[in-house]
This record gives sequence, C-alpha cells and structure tokens, in this order.
Amino acid sequence: MRRDGGGRIDRSRELRFRFDGQEYTGHPGDTLASALLANGVRRVATSVRLGRPRGIFAAGGEEPNAVVQIEEPFPEPMLPATTVELYDGLVASSLAGQGRLAAGPDPARYDAVHAHCDVLVVGAGPAGLAAARAAAATGARVILADDQPEPGGSLLGSRDEVDGVPGADWAAATAADLEGRPEVRVLRRTTVFGYYDDNYLVAVERRTNHLGAAAPAHMARERIWRIRARRVVLATGAHERPIAFAGNDLPGVMLAGAARTYATRYGVLPGRRAVVFAANDGAHAAALDLADAGVDVAAVVDPRPAPGGPWAARLRERGVELLAGHVVTAARGDGQVSSVETSSGASIDADLLLVSGGWNPVVHLYSQSGGTLRYDEAIGTLVPDGSGQAVEAAGAARGVFALPGCLADGTGAGARAASASRPARPVDVPRAEETAEDAPLAYWLVPAADYTEHFVDLQRDVTVADVHRATGAGLRSVEHVKRYTTAGTAHDQGKTSGLLTSAVVAEALGVPVAELGTTTFRAPYQPVSFAALAGRDRGALHDPVRVTALHEWHVANGALFENVGQWKRPWYYPRPGEDMEAAVLRECAAAREGVAAMDASTLGKIDVIGPDAGEFLDRLYTNLMSSLKVGSVRYGVMCRPDGMVFDDGTVIRVADDHFLVTTTTGNAAAVLDWMEEWLQTEWPWLRVHLTSVTEQWATVALVGPGSREVLAGLAPGLAVGVDDFPFMTWREAEVAGVPARVCRISFSGELAFEINVTSWDGLRLWTAIMDTGLVTPYGTETMHVLRAEKGYPIVGQDTDGTVTPHDLGMSWVVSKKKPDFVGKRSFSRADTMRADRKQLVGLLPEDPEVLLPEGTHLVATGTLPEPPVPMLGHVTSSYRSAALGRTFALALVRGGQGRHGERLYAPVGDTLVPVTVTSHVLYDPEGARRDG
Repeated sequence: MRRDGGGRIDRSRELRFRFDGQEYTGHPGDTLASALLANGVRRVATSVRLGRPRGIFAAGGEEPNAVVQIEEPFPEPMLPATTVELYDGLVASSLAGQGRLAAGPDPARYDAVHAHCDVLVVGAGPAGLAAARAAAATGARVILADDQPEPGGSLLGSRDEVDGVPGADWAAATAADLEGRPEVRVLRRTTVFGYYDDNYLVAVERRTNHLGAAAPAHMARERIWRIRARRVVLATGAHERPIAFAGNDLPGVMLAGAARTYATRYGVLPGRRAVVFAANDGAHAAALDLADAGVDVAAVVDPRPAPGGPWAARLRERGVELLAGHVVTAARGDGQVSSVETSSGASIDADLLLVSGGWNPVVHLYSQSGGTLRYDEAIGTLVPDGSGQAVEAAGAARGVFALPGCLADGTGAGARAASASRPARPVDVPRAEETAEDAPLAYWLVPAADYTEHFVDLQRDVTVADVHRATGAGLRSVEHVKRYTTAGTAHDQGKTSGLLTSAVVAEALGVPVAELGTTTFRAPYQPVSFAALAGRDRGALHDPVRVTALHEWHVANGALFENVGQWKRPWYYPRPGEDMEAAVLRECAAAREGVAAMDASTLGKIDVIGPDAGEFLDRLYTNLMSSLKVGSVRYGVMCRPDGMVFDDGTVIRVADDHFLVTTTTGNAAAVLDWMEEWLQTEWPWLRVHLTSVTEQWATVALVGPGSREVLAGLAPGLAVGVDDFPFMTWREAEVAGVPARVCRISFSGELAFEINVTSWDGLRLWTAIMDTGLVTPYGTETMHVLRAEKGYPIVGQDTDGTVTPHDLGMSWVVSKKKPDFVGKRSFSRADTMRADRKQLVGLLPEDPEVLLPEGTHLVATGTLPEPPVPMLGHVTSSYRSAALGRTFALALVRGGQGRHGERLYAPVGDTLVPVTVTSHVLYDPEGARRDG
C-alpha cells in the first residue's frame, strides 16, 4: 500500500499495467516491483527447482526472486522487476524458469559509442557524486555512469541530509551542476558491466525508459558505451546480505535496506507489521524510518548481546521491543510470512520480516580489473586490496558505510584521480551528520538440526543442506561447491548469496571465511542482451566490407561472391545457362588444360623487417626460414604451443633483413596478432618490426600449362623458362608496363605464377591479362577443387584445432635441425605420437556421381548398429572433379595411412555410402605438372 505523501514518485499521473493477467495501477517513478507492492502483490514468482512461492526480496539489480517476462509491447525475458521502470501499457508475467524471446523481428535499434575521459566514476551515490564533483573541479574530462534514472544511490532511499538539505535533493542539485559543465557527461540508466585491460570499460545504457507501445518503433532501446579512461573511481556501493534461517525464502522476507527504499523513495509500505532481524545499526535506522512511515515494527531481533546504537533508544521510545542476544529461528506462514519465531521462545505475528546480515561492497568491477580482495574482520566482508590498473574504490564499495565517510572518501578519490592528468584543486567535502554506531556483527547462519529450509541462494533453491552435502562429498573449494550446488550461477550471479555461501562452506569446514575467499567475479556484472552487444543491423554498414582493387571488374563480369571474413571474394563466374557446378567444372578445366587467373589479393601479407627477422620467423614456423636466400620463397606452417596447426603460407625473402609473410585470408589479423604477442611479451629483445601490407598489394594467380606464354607476352623483359625462373623463387619485372614482384608459387599443382603489384595498378594488370583473350577467370570454389585434387589442406577447413602437421602428411615441413620453435615440445607428447590419430586421406565414393556432404561422419560397418556408433573420422572437403572425371573428398580418418585401400561407409540421409580410402594426393602425385 502507499504511504500518505511519501516517496519521490509523481502521484498526479496514473499508469495502468498488467501482471500475470491482472490489471493494476502505478505512478511515474515506480518500478514494477514497487508498483506490485503498492497493490498488495506479495507473491511474484515460483522458485525454479522446488516450486516454492517467492516474493520481492531486494530493491535493485541484486534481486534474486522477482524475475519477470515482459510481454508487451515487445517480449523481453529474465528482467528483475526491481529494475523495470513502470510505463503505461506494460504487460508482464512471473517466471519460474527461462523466459521467451520474441518470435518476430525486434523493432528497436541498438547503438554503440566510443568515449574517452580523464576520470570515469561508476556509481552516482554519495561517494560517486562527491568523486565526480571533485574531479570536475579540476577541469578534467569526467564521465559519471549510474544504473538508476536519477542520481543519489542510497540517498534516494533514506532520510539522510547532506549540506543541510535532504540527501536526494542534494544529489539532484549536484548532478544538475555536473551536467551543466561541458567537460562532464552524466550517463543515467547506464550499467557498467565489464572492466578490461588498460582501463577499458563497457557499459549498457537503457535509452527508452521502457516507454512501451507509446514509444516510436525506431527509437533505440539500448546503447553500448565503450569507454577508455585514464583513471577509474568505483563508487558502486554495497549489497545487503541475507541470513540463512528456516523459511527465509517466504514472501514477506525482505532485506531491511530494500524495505526502507520502498518506503522512502517510492512511498510504498511493504507490510503492515514487521520484525527486524539484523546485526548492525544500519538496520535499526531502517526500522525507525519504516516505523515513521507507518509500519508497525513489533520487534528488533539482534544477535549482538547489547546493541546500544543511537537508534536503539529511539526504537524503544516508540515501543519497539529489542531482543538483544537473540536470533530469528524461523519464518512461518502459508505462502507468505504470517509469524516469526525467535530463540527467546516468542512467536510474533508479522507479515514482514526484514533481514540484514551486513553489507558486501560491490567489488565485481574491481575484481574484473585484476584487483585482489581481502577479508576485513571488523566489518565482516571482502574489500578491495590493490589492483594493477589505474583504479580505486570509494565509499561503500571500499567498506566505508557511514554517510560522512562516503562523502569524504569519494571527494578524495575524485581529486586523486583527476590529479593524474591535471593539478589538483582543493574541494570542499559535503557534510553529513556524524553518528556513532556500534560495531556490526558478521552473522551468517542460524544453527538448526534441519537445514533443508535454510536458503543460501534463493534463485537456485540452494539450501545450507545442499552446501553441507557438497562439503560432505569432499569438496573444499568454494568454486567447486558453487558448481556442485549451482549457488551463484543464476542471472544475479550470487550478488546476495556469494559471500553467504562462502561463509556456510567455511563453517562446515571449520575454517575462517577469510581463508576460503569467494568465487570469481566475471563480466558481465548484469545480464546484457545479445542484441545490444551485436549492435544495430544496418545492412551493409553493420560490418565493414572489404573488396579488392579488382572488385569492379568482377561485378561487371557477372561474378558471384562469397564472404571470407570481411572480404568479398569472387566465388565463380557463371556464363548464361550455367549453374554453379557447370561453371566450376569449366573453370577447373581451363586451369588444368589452358590458362586461368584468380584474384588472390585477399591473402594476408605481413612485412617482417629487422636484423633479427630470420631468427624471429624460425621461432614461429616449424621449418627454417633464416636459411632462405634472397630471391627465394619457402612454404611454412605455424603451430600453437600445443603443436596443432595454426596457419600456413609462404615466406619470401626480399632482403637480408626483410621477409614478406603470406597467411590465409581469414587468419591474416590473427597471425599478425599472434606475431605481435610473441614479439612484445616473450621476445621483446628481438629487433623486428611487423607491418600488415595486405591492402597494399594486389595479387593475381596466373595458372595453367599456358601461363608461361601469357606471362612472357606481358613481361618481355622477364626470363620465364624453367631454368631461368625455378619453382619457389621470385623476380622483379615489369608486367603489362607495371612494376611487379612475380613469384613461382602454385596452389593448384599446375605451372603457376603469382604477380604482385600495388593496389593502384591491380586493375590495370588484371585487365591486361584478360585482354589477351587466352585467360579464363576463376573463383574460390574452383581454387578449392584444384587444391583438394592435389591434397593441399586449407587451415580451418581440413583442420579443426586438433591436427598436427604430421596428421596432414606434412612431416617434411617440421625441421629436425632447429633446436626449438613454438609447438615443438608438444610433438613428443604421447597423445600427438599415437598411431591411431586422425590423418588426412582421400576418399573415393564407390558411385562416382555421389557427392558426400562436408562434415559427414565415417564408420567401419555397412550396417549401423545401435548407438553409440564409433566414428572413425569425418569429411572435410568434397567436390566434383573435371580432371578426375568423378567426385572425391578429403577426410580426417583415424589411423589414416594404414587404411589406404580400405572400404568405409558414410551415412548420408538414410543410406550408407561406401567409400574407398586413398592417398590425399589424387591428381598428379608425382608433381610433374608443376613446371609445365
């Protein structure tokens, strides 16, 4: 029910909404949770595993119970009712499990913004506002981000005063002053959910306030902020934690601070008659505020033997019984709280039980930054203890819970953060009334004979009995207990249950909580929609499209394209009346019998330059590169430390200190990143510089028995004979009047040349080649067929991260002379030396017209037994070949070489297709065609 005249909501307007099929009313400024409480709705969910009734437990993103499905105007699942701002026309329903995604397209837009600042302050509570004000006073660029629609944090849910005015009014005035400064940006409804290296933080902003059907369909719902900050101040506040006792999950059991927030901020009384169970003076203050708001506070139960804080006497003056040295042993009721039992023997009639086991600083982002935590015995919780990044926590996030301390702590943190880039200026600390409080008691668990109704994690239905079952099974790590019980794995990520779980485990093992610690905090801090992370679908602008210098010619000549990474590559060039199969067979025949050309510009190209370039490449490739002569080319393979193939390509020695490395198209960025990682983190003393030159060079592969004649006509000054221009060498020449670097490299097994010119000259070169009238253009599909006929693997298609060079039949590329290279030691592991490892083989279907689907499994028997069926391997590439006059495939097969000539079977649909295992080199195994 509403309290008269209380709260910060707009009572002049009424909003209609529906929940679980019932119609209710609320007001602007309400959350769905506060509106439900105002309408007397106590049960808002059913627990996932046990089907128990659950009520609203908290007032913020830490809510474990009230998870709802938004039905209209657009379906959104798994939202805490405490974070859903009420709007007219809202339709929601309770959840007892996973929600439902929309069946149709999402009409909303999702955007992303990159921002830089001197100081990022996370949290606009008293400490955060004080920090932002102090930092802004220096002229620093400040971003203040807070997940609430209005600033103030805990001030919005209390009657505290700052600088002689109500705390909420002070917060509004301070935020307005900050928003008036050009160097300050205040982000409301913005949750910072990830903290990464180099002070890179990611936040999500809810932009439409869930305006519902009245909101324009084109209006963006969420925006991702990617923020890079010089310094970060985490003023993220604290979460109140529960206490485990019998029936602590019943509707009507609520965190004391949450009840205070509902009464003060929303003007909602969450119950009529309350009992408070707490071991800290802050909950006594909450009890007094609730009593002043109209709640009949029957008793305060405090396990401390003689709590005498400033609020205890005021509570006694109001006739509130203080049961010192006692605990609540059980909450009783049929579907909701109706009575509370205490260790004093009293049974107190009440419909509301407010609980506070203490406060846990919100250290999630601090921990994500790489910060360490320590257990503070004085306040019974984990606090920040040091981070390698430019970050500090302030206020309650650092364990400073009193308001004057929060304001002073925030001011100091903001000034220090700003002084990293600008001279500090003195800033007045906002003043709040000092209050002497008794020391809190870290109280976690009410002892009992039966712990099956003492809940630790409300959302996962995890009880103390479940935790004891885990420790009884021998588990000693809180991480293991988490996975055994699922505590802390729900959408709230254990915000209220995490440290409580650790404490219960510690009690069961007889060790201090400080020794046990807590589970790892990982991003995201709050659930984030995939739509927001992906961003707006803007068609061609959604992802960068990369095209080669020859793209316009390909389009004009009818090429169809395939996406390879971000590149548009010609797939095949159909002529009138041709389907894909006919076009590819024609292009293959031209490459094998005449002359054909392919745009190979997308191959990754990296310049490796420096006195130690040869040594650097020796460490990364499985074979020697430092022995390569200037003017020569060598094929090479890179492996990861586990010995598995990472990428392959060629290495060209341009000069003594200059190599040009080529990579697969899709792996170009990954290889450069890989090289930079080793160079910067493992071998920083090597004198090497890396430069991506993929876009600087246009590359044309001229392939086929007639390629030598075509090249000779275009480059009359270049000697192209076998002796003049051997395989795996390169020459500089003018081709079609353009300066070029010509390489004798073949990825088809035919006589071939790769001609490299600057991108500006690429179209001129290609046009000159096509103007000869002798050359057929071919695309990536033909390239795949040609290379597969020769048994040349493609990394990422014929490999899957579990394949070594030896598995590919390429032991020859692994040097026996080099003392070491990345992955070498892994080749001697027992697993990589097994005789039954999968190896690359060729497959010939018994019916030469059957084309095996790629990915098809291979089995040993022609009659499938009952599952499970042992799988011997799978098809990696499958094509129809003009040169072979039939279909064929490549496959990874267990114990491959020993199976040559053996018949296996490929399940295709409802049939088993017999295939014969053969060598993976199916065309010109002697290599006689390489030199024409």
